[in-house]
Amino acid sequence: MKVLTALKKDPVLTASGVLAVLSMFFVHPDAAYVSYIDYRVLALLFSLMCVMNGFQEQGIFRKLAVFVLGRTANTRQLSAVLIFLCFFLSMLITNDVALITFVPFTVLVLSITGQQKRLIPVIVLQTVAANLGSMLTPVGNPQNLYLYNLSGMGIGEFLSVMFPYTAISFVLLILSLFPGKNEPVRLSSVFTDLPPVDRKKLGCYIFLFLLCMGAVLRFLPWQLILAVTLIVLLLINRPLLRKADYGLLFTFVFFFLFIGNMGRLPAVSDLLARILSGHELIVGVLSSQVISNVPSALLLSGFTTAFRPLLVGVNIGGLGTLIASLASLISYKQYARTDGCRKGAYLLAFTAVNAGFLLILLAAALLLGDF
Repeated sequence: MKVLTALKKDPVLTASGVLAVLSMFFVHPDAAYVSYIDYRVLALLFSLMCVMNGFQEQGIFRKLAVFVLGRTANTRQLSAVLIFLCFFLSMLITNDVALITFVPFTVLVLSITGQQKRLIPVIVLQTVAANLGSMLTPVGNPQNLYLYNLSGMGIGEFLSVMFPYTAISFVLLILSLFPGKNEPVRLSSVFTDLPPVDRKKLGCYIFLFLLCMGAVLRFLPWQLILAVTLIVLLLINRPLLRKADYGLLFTFVFFFLFIGNMGRLPAVSDLLARILSGHELIVGVLSSQVISNVPSALLLSGFTTAFRPLLVGVNIGGLGTLIASLASLISYKQYARTDGCRKGAYLLAFTAVNAGFLLILLAAALLLGDF
């Protein structure tokens, strides 16, 4: 029963599982199945998830937000801090973690300051900021880590591909702060629920994060990082091992199985390769609108070697519909829990802002030659 409930809550996991099972009827399980799975990506994802959960548990990100917010004097500065914390921190802690951390915090801050009317614009822009900031680095989101590993890009090449889009996004986010009235605001010292920092644990999490970065940059073997992460967490904080997003990990495994099997069917793989050839960016954007950008990256990458336009497509494709990036659902669910929420108004604002950003970034892709 618990398994069925979990599957209902995660339709992407369910769909990927169904596709994997169906593909087994066409390519029966054999020894080649083992080679389908990218164990390095799974190990790094798992390790990074555990480390990020450790930082969250210590309240590090909220403490940073409280420190910065204490220096704000008006609503424009307040909005800027809340939005750009998501933008910059998502580059290191992933878009999901940024939104899980800062959207509830934003609800609290805006309620305390009597600025509930700003909830919709700020949360919508936070969501856009997290999705766009995270596209700069390999660790910013799961599809980046996967494509970075699969493509064999160096870190310099990866950053050079994504930097122009990140820079344009930064400018757009700054411009989005100016419409509306700017009012004075004061934050009282009411954040008393922040947990004390365990310096020993924090030091261990920083050490593990640096090891993960070493593996991402291909300086260290992923087997070492996985082993060290497991040993350290078993010694200092076993519950963190249960908090990893195993649904996402199994989604990756199921898609690896499906893609591997489809690749062994010449008619299917040739058809998908022809559809993608020369259209990786726009197909990545369009498919993301329907199945979200992580599954799109996993699915499409098996039938093309043009990883640069695909990377751009599934990243800017996180804009658009509410499911284009599953991280966007985090913000929506958090907002939907607030008193007096206006779900229709939120969805309207979300769609309008996302469409505007997406169109501008598509135009940028055309100018940059990635289209």
